[in-house]
Amino acid sequence: MSPTPGPLVATALDLPAGSPGGSVELFLDLYTGPQPLIPGRAFMLAPPGRRPRVPAGLDLLAVAGKCLESPAFSIYVAALRRSLAAVINPSRIDVLHLQHLAFGASPALLRALPRHPRIALVHGTDLLFAQSHRDQLRVLRETARAANAIVVPTSAMADHLISLAPTIDRRKITQIPWGIPGRLLAHPPARPTRTRTGHLRLIYAGRLSAEKGVESLVKALTLAPGVELSIAAPVGQFHALTPLLRQLGVHARYLGWLTRPQLWQAFAEHDALVVPSTTLEAMGLVALEAQACGLPVLYKPVPGLREALADSALATNLADPVTLARDLTRLRTEPDLIPALRAAGLHNAARYPLSTTAAALNALGTQFG
Repeated sequence: MSPTPGPLVATALDLPAGSPGGSVELFLDLYTGPQPLIPGRAFMLAPPGRRPRVPAGLDLLAVAGKCLESPAFSIYVAALRRSLAAVINPSRIDVLHLQHLAFGASPALLRALPRHPRIALVHGTDLLFAQSHRDQLRVLRETARAANAIVVPTSAMADHLISLAPTIDRRKITQIPWGIPGRLLAHPPARPTRTRTGHLRLIYAGRLSAEKGVESLVKALTLAPGVELSIAAPVGQFHALTPLLRQLGVHARYLGWLTRPQLWQAFAEHDALVVPSTTLEAMGLVALEAQACGLPVLYKPVPGLREALADSALATNLADPVTLARDLTRLRTEPDLIPALRAAGLHNAARYPLSTTAAALNALGTQFG
């Protein structure tokens, strides 16, 4: 069921089209396509070189100079503001959706359309970068003050936001969980019949940045026998990981940076997804999508993930060789464990349809638009 159409939105994500990450996929799921769940104008950055194919409803901004620190950051935001102001008709927009409290797109939208109501959507990376970059912390606090409402997907995100901006008006904060596409919930990929070999086929999917914990996972797997690891990640990031894999003698099968349907099919062909993130996650959409595909999840119970997954997945320390080996042995030797995790995961994923996310955001927008 499609959500009730809401007010017309202007929103921007200052990442190049084609960038990896759950925030990008959520952005595209909500605002683009022939019949977007949230109608309006959606923008990303044009990557250097040849213009890529983009989904219907996504416009690209030819603005260079993306950075994090002043004074170059101020110049970049001003260029973004000019570009947005040149292509948006303010009279046709009801409300702004500020993707991230930090980075350049939110302050640029605020300056391009200064009189419109503002709903800020908090993701994980804006909190992490605000924690480590003074200028981004300033932007986060300014955006939080300017927003009429601030949406977080989990209470853990609200707690972390308040720790960074303790003077924030907490009455602005509302929790709306992120969601996964209805087409996946309705038609998950078929799981092929597999002859048991005694090996566990693990898959990691996502960026390979430090906070994702993949290096620690790889080190822990050196003491875990009977494991086959597949990695779906951006090619450059996988190449950067390759020297460590060689040094440790760990073989990892590289799947490439897969499209969503390709990733869902890969989920159906493995025994478990590993999510070794070392810090907070906004919600862990990749884990929820894996569950929707009938794939059990092993995860480190960091804030956000612990709330979204709870007992529907196997919480463990994926960086500790002894603990990881113990839990992988359980998966191999306890015949009821994988079926139980699969059933619990399917039930959990069904709680988070994307249409519910969109309907809640549209309803919130009607309060201001």
